[in-house]
Amino acid sequence: MTAKEVHNQKLVKEAEHAVLQAHTRRHFLKESAMGLGALAFGSMFGSCGRSAPSTSIPFDPTHPLLPKSPPFFGKAKSVIYLHMAGAPSQLELFDYKPELMKMDGQDCPPSLLEGKRFAFIRGVPKMLGPQANFQQRGASGAWISDHLPHLATVADELCFLKGVKTDQFNHAPAQLLLHTGSPRLGRPSMGSWVTYGLGTENQNLPGFVVLTSGGSFPDAGKSVWGSGFLPSVYQGVQCRSEGDPVLFINDPKGMSRDVRKASIDAIAEANQQEYKEYNDPEILSRISQYEMAFRMQVSVPEVMNINNEPEYIKEMYGVQPGKDCFANNALLARKLVEKGVRYVQLFDWGWDAHGDNASNALDVGIINKYRSVDKSITALLLDLKQRGLLDETLVVWGGEFGRTPMMENRNGAQNPYKGRDHHTEAFTIWMAGAGIKKGFSYGETDEIGYSAINGKVEAFDIQATILNQLGFDHELFTHEFQGRPFRLTDVSGRVINEIMA
Repeated sequence: MTAKEVHNQKLVKEAEHAVLQAHTRRHFLKESAMGLGALAFGSMFGSCGRSAPSTSIPFDPTHPLLPKSPPFFGKAKSVIYLHMAGAPSQLELFDYKPELMKMDGQDCPPSLLEGKRFAFIRGVPKMLGPQANFQQRGASGAWISDHLPHLATVADELCFLKGVKTDQFNHAPAQLLLHTGSPRLGRPSMGSWVTYGLGTENQNLPGFVVLTSGGSFPDAGKSVWGSGFLPSVYQGVQCRSEGDPVLFINDPKGMSRDVRKASIDAIAEANQQEYKEYNDPEILSRISQYEMAFRMQVSVPEVMNINNEPEYIKEMYGVQPGKDCFANNALLARKLVEKGVRYVQLFDWGWDAHGDNASNALDVGIINKYRSVDKSITALLLDLKQRGLLDETLVVWGGEFGRTPMMENRNGAQNPYKGRDHHTEAFTIWMAGAGIKKGFSYGETDEIGYSAINGKVEAFDIQATILNQLGFDHELFTHEFQGRPFRLTDVSGRVINEIMA
């Protein structure tokens, strides 16, 4: 027997052994001992949470995106979350600090540096006054800078959270914490939790859609819209405003719609056989995803087409058909929630205002970022309102952390342009619509915007409030994993009742 034949025979025996291992009781008990213990332990605490949320429609794993009713009445039917990846400076937009201007150019007081950790600041930096002019806007008198002239006209629709804090000063962990409830990989994103709990009102579209702009993904990558330990059918579906809305959405040349349907049916039948053998719920998710993809081939190109919108709407948003831009995505967000999508996540990259080059300087490149979103965010709010959708759509805007009141001095030397370092102690997030107070500010920072001094909220509080507006008690909305109930807000969080209308 040749060496090659001996090697092939060895491979065959190893394959046969693997199959036998998968079916023998001894191997099952050996490999699953800890799993059995976890199951027993989990059953002792089964009352701590529920594996599927309360619904008026029985949970059907073969149709996981069927619309479901939340445990209690929620003001919001859908969410549009506008994340400015990189963290915009609250001190140039919403947190007006005239006292900081008086300190501009002075050495930073030691009390602001002692015992603190910063991403890049070393030594003693200079204080940096606001790089914007502020005015009070609307009947509410909200302070909004001249960088956002369009948004200033709808100030009375907004509710500002000015005392937001985080414990993460690097982009990826801070983004993960805000959107998944953990700074580490592996947890489901908020959009996944929402679609897990509510399904989608349109069975031809995903329940959770992601749109990106700015030329790059957020620092945490696709994990910020992943499904974690939830079935993968609940992960965010990334769509594009440039080119095909979803990659490979068109059939290959020579393949008809009927042939495609036949292939989907054949794949589903094979997966059903596999499910009967292994009883793995992820196989059912796979079936649902294939079927959803087939339906999306018709529905997605239609809803993602902004060319059929009236000209005044295009002008209102400032869209650029065929381009990958935030304005297009803002309009698509309205179209998606109008069609029944539960959760639309917009990520706009490029807000990291360090000042180590012109493109991210507060007085140069970042000004272009303000201009690129100001008109379209305002249009989104007005468009939702004129269609009667703002009352049932919760719009959230913000970054992953704030910016320091002192200038960044990377490696101890002052940066060539005006910029600020990452800051965990205070930043601003605003909400609008769906039962949130209009023209209201909650929370306050000190006289230079360094620390929140009242109305402090964290990521878990934001998450608890969003779930509350959708009809969920964040403490009871759980999923069993590794023998215990997990929830989006981990073991923290409170609903911010002070901002409820």
